Amino acid sequence: MRIRTTLALFMASALVFVACTTTGTPGPTATPDPCAGAAKHSGPAISLPADKSQIKIGVATDVGKVDDKNFNEYTYAGAQNAARALGVSGALPFVTPTAASDRIPNIQKFVDEGFHIVVTAGFANGTATGCVAKLNPDVWFIGVDQGPPAPGTELPNYVQLSYQEDQAGYLAGMVAATMSKSGIIGAIGGITLCGPCIRYIQGYVLGATFINPNINVEIAWVTESDFGKAFDDPATGKSFGSQFITQTKVDVLFQVAGKTGNGILEAACDAGILGVGVDVDQALSNPPTAKCTVTSAEKKLAKSVEFHIMAIVDGTASGGSHWDAARVGVGYSPFHDLESQVPADLASKLDAALAQMAAGTLKTCPSKATGDDVDCGKLK
Repeated sequence: MRIRTTLALFMASALVFVACTTTGTPGPTATPDPCAGAAKHSGPAISLPADKSQIKIGVATDVGKVDDKNFNEYTYAGAQNAARALGVSGALPFVTPTAASDRIPNIQKFVDEGFHIVVTAGFANGTATGCVAKLNPDVWFIGVDQGPPAPGTELPNYVQLSYQEDQAGYLAGMVAATMSKSGIIGAIGGITLCGPCIRYIQGYVLGATFINPNINVEIAWVTESDFGKAFDDPATGKSFGSQFITQTKVDVLFQVAGKTGNGILEAACDAGILGVGVDVDQALSNPPTAKCTVTSAEKKLAKSVEFHIMAIVDGTASGGSHWDAARVGVGYSPFHDLESQVPADLASKLDAALAQMAAGTLKTCPSKATGDDVDCGKLK
């Protein structure tokens, strides 16, 4: 097996030097307060109303917006499904950051307006959510991709959701290696700061290797610093994907880049190769690329968000919550229009792997503890 990782940065400029315009020794630099702007709401304590239809639920998305056909959209859908079940009328309000400085104000706005439950999407919203939650113990928060909490940091009103992305990625890798005719497959991640993205790709490599020990896996990252380029830029994704396909000659391509990844799937379709979606069933969520999306590595976003909102209302909610194969929290999507091209025994192999994951007998992620090169969720 050969694994090759490259990093391409789409940046307007790069700081590669330090220009010194003053003399003398610089003074100490104050460390920014990560919780600046977070505050306890004014007014009486917030409590869930007896009339469930009057529960106020708000959603703070990540940069990908609620129309990303992916992570944010399905997080929002889970909240909306729960609201509908509770009898809450109308579409739920949502806010989207345009800069990192928006994250705490976006969440704080819901608190100040007396919302009972605030759902925040994405690991990048984790610090902001924790800051506001700590100061407002009478408000419930659900943070998607923001767990598990470190021991001793749990907040009883902050449900931190995590997922076993490496398990879903492993299944995607099995599909990719099975469908590849050239023995060269690829994966493009949005940003190197994204632990869930890394886990998806780590699992993808192991799953592909299980099918074909001699598989070549080409891996690239759109950026190492720009969240907008990483997750909210389909045009960049398409351009990046097209270049990647031309350079590497992959014939199956896994995207782990949110809305940017929609452009990567477009590039795969245009090149006449197979694509693999992420987070949700992208053959359904993004119909223009369904013709080449053979499967998607799923984590059950809508299901888990809805579940925990209902648990809050029922009085059974608690802190961190992990969703894995044993909990039917991850999986793979149907082959849809491409089913006739898929070997008849592939689904049974995938289901057997899922069963082993649920039983805890299938290793889907590298670990230094077992002598591999890198911890799960961390780049080398």
